[in-house]
Amino acid sequence: MAEDFMPLLGWDHVELWVGNAKQAAYFFEHAMGFTRTAYAGPETGVRDRASYVLEQGDVRFVVTSALREEHEITKHHAKHGDGVRDIALGVPDATEAYRQAVSRGARGVMEPRRDEDEFGTVERAAISTYGDTVHTFVNRADYSGPFLPGYVSASENGHAGKGVGLLNIDHVVGNVELGRMNHWVEFYERVFGMTNILHFGDDQIQTEYSALMSKVMSDGSGKIKFPINEPAEGKRKSQIEEYVEFYGGAGAQHIALASADIVGTVEAMKERGFLFLDTPDSYYDEAPGRVGEIAEEWPILQSALVQRMQRQFQTSLLLGEVHKPEGNSMITFGNALSRLAELGHVAVVRRGRGGRERWVDRGPAFDHLPELIRHFGT
Repeated sequence: MAEDFMPLLGWDHVELWVGNAKQAAYFFEHAMGFTRTAYAGPETGVRDRASYVLEQGDVRFVVTSALREEHEITKHHAKHGDGVRDIALGVPDATEAYRQAVSRGARGVMEPRRDEDEFGTVERAAISTYGDTVHTFVNRADYSGPFLPGYVSASENGHAGKGVGLLNIDHVVGNVELGRMNHWVEFYERVFGMTNILHFGDDQIQTEYSALMSKVMSDGSGKIKFPINEPAEGKRKSQIEEYVEFYGGAGAQHIALASADIVGTVEAMKERGFLFLDTPDSYYDEAPGRVGEIAEEWPILQSALVQRMQRQFQTSLLLGEVHKPEGNSMITFGNALSRLAELGHVAVVRRGRGGRERWVDRGPAFDHLPELIRHFGT
C-alpha cells in the first residue's frame, strides 16, 4: 500500500470573513443553534480584527471582521462580500504537511509557525487553493485552550451546547471558472493525494436553462470531500457562472452539514425563525420513482419538512436548504449561494446506516431554479 504523504485528521474549522462578525455570530447562535465558544479582538489584545468561534457537534465555524480600512479582510469583503476564506484541516504535523504540499506545487501563504500560551502550543501553516480561498494545516495535539492562542473562552464552560442536531461538516463545494475544474481536480490529486470518487457530467446536472459539471475529490478515509463545480453550456447563464460573477471569482459555494435526524433538525431551525424557500409538490411526487425505497416515508418527509428542496449529493441523502437572504446585499441566487454567514445556502446531510452511501438523486429541484431566483426578489 502506498504511503499516505498527506494524512488528514478531519475538518479543523471553516473561517468566514464577513462585514459584521458580531451580527453573523448572533445569527449562527440563534438561528442554527451554535454555541459561541471563543473570541479574539481588541479586548484580548488583537487590534486589527474581531473573531467569534461557534461550535455545534464537531462543526467549528469562525466569523471574522476587520477593524481597519486597509486590512486584507476589508479588501476581501469589498470584493466578495461575506464568504469562506479558510477551510482548515487537522493534521498530525503541520510543518510536514506544508512541506509536502509546497513540494508538489502548492503556493504557500503562511509558513509553519507555532503559537503558544498557558494552554500549550498550536502548529499551523497554510497554502492557497481556488480563488482567494486557503487551506490552513492545524496541529493542536499539544493544545487544550478554547481555540488558538489569543482567543479567550466565550461560553460558560468553554464547550459547545446541544444545538439543533448538526453533527459535522460533510463536504465543502468549490465553484471555479469555466475550464478550470480539471485543473483543481489535478491539484487535489497531486498536492493532497486525493482521488476523484464521483463525476457528474453536464448531461446529469442540468435543467432546460442551466447546467454544470462536477467532480468529487476525497481523501483516503472519506472524511474530507471537496466537490469541484464548473459551468456548462445552457440556454441561459449557468448557476456556477452566476456565482463566479457575483462572488468575484472562484470560491466555496456551500458547506454541507450532517444530521442524524434531518426532520428534527429542520423543525428545530424553523422554530428558531430560520426561513427556507419553497419546494414544488411535484418534487415529492416524482422523488420515489427516481430514488426508490428509503428508511423514511415520503409523505411523512414532505409533511414534516413542508416546503423543502430535497436532493442527493455524493450518494448520501441530502436535504438542501436554500435560505432566504438576511441582508439587502444578497439580491441574486448566485450571490446568495456565496454567503454562508447569511445562510445563502446550507445543505443538511443524512447518511445511511454506518455512514455508508446509499443512492444518488440530483432531482428536478434544479428545474425550479428560475422560480427560486425570482423568490429572492431584486
